[in-house]
Amino acid sequence: MGTTRDTDVRTEDGNGDRTEGGNGERADRSGTGDIATRDAGDLGAAGAQLSTAPRDTVVPGSFGGTRTPGATGWLAWTGREVIGWARWIWRQLTSMRVALLLLFLLSLGAIPGSLIPQSGTDETKVADFLARHTTIGPLYEKLGLFHVYSSAWFSAIYILLFVSLIGCIVPRTWQFVGQLRGRPPRAPRLLTRLPAYTTWRTGAAPEEVREEALKLLKKRRFRAHLDGDAVAAEKGYLREVGNLAFHIALIVMLVAFAWGQLFKSEGNKLIVEGDGFANTLTQYDDFKSGSLFDTDDLEPFSFVLEDFEGTYEETGPNKGTPRTYQAKVDYSVGADGEEQKKTVKVNEPLDIDDSKVYLTAHGYAPVVTVRDGKGKVVYRQAVPLLPLDSNVTSTGAIKVMDGYKDAEGKREQLGFQAFFLPAYGGEGTAVVSQFPALLNPVLNLAAYHGDLGVDAGLPQSVYQLEKKNMKEFKDSKGKQLRENLKPGETMQLPDGAGSITFEKGVKEWANFQVTRQPGAGWALAGAFGAIFGLAASLFIQRRRVWVRAVTGPDGITVVEMAGLGRSESAKVPEELGVLAGHLYDLAPGAPDTPDLGPDPGQDTSPAPTASASDPTASDASENEHPTPEPPAVPAEGAETK
Repeated sequence: MGTTRDTDVRTEDGNGDRTEGGNGERADRSGTGDIATRDAGDLGAAGAQLSTAPRDTVVPGSFGGTRTPGATGWLAWTGREVIGWARWIWRQLTSMRVALLLLFLLSLGAIPGSLIPQSGTDETKVADFLARHTTIGPLYEKLGLFHVYSSAWFSAIYILLFVSLIGCIVPRTWQFVGQLRGRPPRAPRLLTRLPAYTTWRTGAAPEEVREEALKLLKKRRFRAHLDGDAVAAEKGYLREVGNLAFHIALIVMLVAFAWGQLFKSEGNKLIVEGDGFANTLTQYDDFKSGSLFDTDDLEPFSFVLEDFEGTYEETGPNKGTPRTYQAKVDYSVGADGEEQKKTVKVNEPLDIDDSKVYLTAHGYAPVVTVRDGKGKVVYRQAVPLLPLDSNVTSTGAIKVMDGYKDAEGKREQLGFQAFFLPAYGGEGTAVVSQFPALLNPVLNLAAYHGDLGVDAGLPQSVYQLEKKNMKEFKDSKGKQLRENLKPGETMQLPDGAGSITFEKGVKEWANFQVTRQPGAGWALAGAFGAIFGLAASLFIQRRRVWVRAVTGPDGITVVEMAGLGRSESAKVPEELGVLAGHLYDLAPGAPDTPDLGPDPGQDTSPAPTASASDPTASDASENEHPTPEPPAVPAEGAETK
């Protein structure tokens, strides 16, 4: 048996597409222009549009063509040049190569935004950086590195990336929609030129073979139709759907991130048990927001911290590790909202519209009472102290700013440097807590009097004591007055200056972070869409299959099957072999006729398999007739690129 097979060199792309040069001329990549031209004519639309990706173009020459003499000719030539270059620049900008480059530049631009203090996040750190780096600080400021995400250069990259992605996706989407509305292209004249090919002879009529092939391909979820003497089928459209979905998801993510950065807000509030919070700007201890944020964007809600519950491991290697760490709050939304209860945990925030209330920290607030020289109460409240270690050894300051008078009736201000130990180890041990729970609470106080400096108009921390204009209280031995107080104990100030009492019933405080990140849901959806789209574009291959059944010169039906994929892959020949095997069962091979061909051997009629043809075959076969001459071999392959 034998078959004729055309082994001429194909164009480099392997599917017959012509390659455009800078001036629209067909590139002869095979080395002979007539062969490349004939290849394109052989495959035609069959080898085109397996992808919606635009063709790469080389750097253009002159778009203006020949310039005629005179001003009119120069203007016409200049117009053609401008339009040509503009189109070329647009094609480069909307290419995926440039989009990836811009995405890489965007990632690089985000690095200084993470390493260098940002003015929108912490003005104090920016000022400190400028004070410590007198040389590079001003340079960073000129380059906009202290406000990276709102700088002109970062915005330019961001906008160009948007334009690139949108300009690439929109035409590809319309092109893909057109492909979906159309039919798979008709079979090329020479099926032997395709990457996967097989043929056999059968006694079934050509119409029966084509009908069975149509049913088989549709059963295998191919889009198939009968076109002349062949069946054309195509499969794998989800690859391009995934590709487009991936890039659309990137745009969604970029928009969501930009929206979130521009309109975000984040604030912290420390609340003692029994106290409340209303979501207004003045209620926050610290607050930062995006450049387009408006105070009207704050959701109207409030809540009260009813109780904080914290339990800890008492023994073992994890001693002191929190077991229960939660805050019970009563909250309401809006001015007339119904009060509701919620338990806020570390990873379980309170969700109110676009805002989330996170539990971020915890500590103790001992209740103290300060009396003046005449026994009048001038200060009584719970004082939050900041933890220093995992056992909640805490420090802070108690400031009595108004209403205090000493024994002589002189107005003064009092200050106390405070250390709180929830589990004091006892006399002779270090002044640190041994456990985070309230096992043996002790309040260590050092007393001062004078001017706290709060009337100077300069900001100062509520947790630190400004001692510049303060004097120490001395004990009977002339040393600084400092005592350890247990709940219910009082420290008397010398010379009838008053007293301070550590009241029973230590309160706890919790720190809440209120964040508003609009677009977070869209960003998450975009991330999932990008993952699934990328998976589809990587693991699904767009391919086409053609089945041609014609009557040979000897009256025996000759069946040809060929497949073409977007890129070189072993799956196309494998799939074609499986399809050919099923079709062979429906249209089995016919016995050989020894006297009709150069090969007198008998046909054993095995199921055909797809394979690759010999790429070193002689070019002398390029003029042979495309219809195989009997007797046919059971399976004949074609060259893979």
